[in-house]
Amino acid sequence: MPVATIIGAGPGIGQAVARRFAREGFSIMLVARSKTTVEGAAARLTGVPTLALTADATNETALRTALDVANGRFGLPDVVVYNAARVKAHSLEGTSLRDHLDAWAVNVGGAIVTAAHLAPAMAGRGNGTFLVTGGMPEPKPEYSSLSLGKAGVRTLVALIDQRYGAAGVHAASVTIGGPVAPGTAFDPRDIAEHYWRLHTQPHGRWDHEVVHTEEIGRAMRAAAE
Repeated sequence: MPVATIIGAGPGIGQAVARRFAREGFSIMLVARSKTTVEGAAARLTGVPTLALTADATNETALRTALDVANGRFGLPDVVVYNAARVKAHSLEGTSLRDHLDAWAVNVGGAIVTAAHLAPAMAGRGNGTFLVTGGMPEPKPEYSSLSLGKAGVRTLVALIDQRYGAAGVHAASVTIGGPVAPGTAFDPRDIAEHYWRLHTQPHGRWDHEVVHTEEIGRAMRAAAE
């Protein structure tokens, strides 16, 4: 049975992606900082093996341990989704270095650790998908830490592709161009379709970034009605 590992399994995109891959018969491994959040997400999945683990994405030891537990239970994942993020209104002039570093640790650091822990083994196997939830297609000074972080994960995707793409690891980001909310142009169920499409793209026709705009979201909403 194929396996999807989702780090950052909170309400919204994380749980929508989990449900999308569960529909395709994937075993689902969920990681979130809050036990209540991750167990609630797991309870919403039925019919597939599910593992819910608690780990802070900024705690390298805890995150690596969770990934090892999941590998021991389900085996090396077929697709990894890094969805953890810290969304704060941080201005350039009003944000301390400590606040920037704390945001970077969640938005980028945890993704680096996850990639370093799993991508080499995926490359050794000859296949795998590593997806990151992006955002801020245009940087905004009122969201300086998030803008810098999302630029960082786009660069990380490029680095993973350069290092492991030839060995079969498909790295990509899904860049969200607006606030996520059900029933809007940024409905998490629609956004989850991008993750599935990226995972199923044939080698040689890979996209490395999908940008979900309001226009795309409205078209997806209209098609679903």
